[in-house]
Amino acid sequence: MRIVRHYRGTAPEDRGASAAIGNFDGVHLGHQHIIDIARRGAQERSAPLGVLTFEPHPRQYFAPVAPPFRLMSAQSRANRLARLGVERLYELPFDAALAALPPEAFAREVIHEGLGLSHIVIGADFRFGAERAGDAADLRRFGERMGFDVSLADLVGAAGGEISSTRIREALSAGDPVSARRMLGHHHRIEGAVIGGERRGRELGYPTANMSLEGLHLPAFGVYAVRVQVLDGAHAGSHDGVASLGVRPMFGENTANLETHLFDFSGDLYGAQLSVALVAYLRPEERFESLDALIAQMDADSREARRALQSQP
Repeated sequence: MRIVRHYRGTAPEDRGASAAIGNFDGVHLGHQHIIDIARRGAQERSAPLGVLTFEPHPRQYFAPVAPPFRLMSAQSRANRLARLGVERLYELPFDAALAALPPEAFAREVIHEGLGLSHIVIGADFRFGAERAGDAADLRRFGERMGFDVSLADLVGAAGGEISSTRIREALSAGDPVSARRMLGHHHRIEGAVIGGERRGRELGYPTANMSLEGLHLPAFGVYAVRVQVLDGAHAGSHDGVASLGVRPMFGENTANLETHLFDFSGDLYGAQLSVALVAYLRPEERFESLDALIAQMDADSREARRALQSQP
């Protein structure tokens, strides 16, 4: 997959794509439906399959001090889109200049002249341009005039209502990764580099790979059964494990992070890129009276995680 990070100076081989447009936070089933329509458009036109998105997320741009809300980082989103067969990721910088473009200018300067898209697919609730003034009818009108086709995708539903990133965040906050998976079409994953920790897990007999949660929506604090992919390095591969997500109340005030213990694994993972899937929520985060009590609970958590992973896809 090629990543194009500006709409000016687009190379000839990156023009003409059939592209889905949106923020694609989580790349959930609704997003995948939009991408599938773009895929059919790409096949009909013998064109690359593309996704047009923005970085940072427009919500981050307009409310930079709001609590983190993203389900995935830009890199995680790119990884997921690549697995779906996207060939061109147009990851445009969302800045003051882009935010100020009126709807018609966005259609002309970004879609038509800048990226030269042949076909675009949008969700039924899509809005664009300064102050979100443009809608699907506007985009179709601009497309007829400028020479690109526009397809409208219906919103995809699931039990309890329409699928949305908001509903997925709510499920994760409630400690319900199974419901989140039903809407995502895949396990919610936290991806990033393994960072240095205080090595307490190793001292307790449970060495862990520590990962930052900075910039991400925080799922319910607690212990999870997880499936882990080591994405690079000498230990690349898949593993089952158990993870603690939270602030580690046994050891004072701490920044929230993710600590993952890989079952039946021995090796150094510092600096490696991990993708940790939250499969099942086992229990809330707790403070224990002693280290012995903590270790006993970790033993129980590991047994429960193994049982949960045997029963989950």
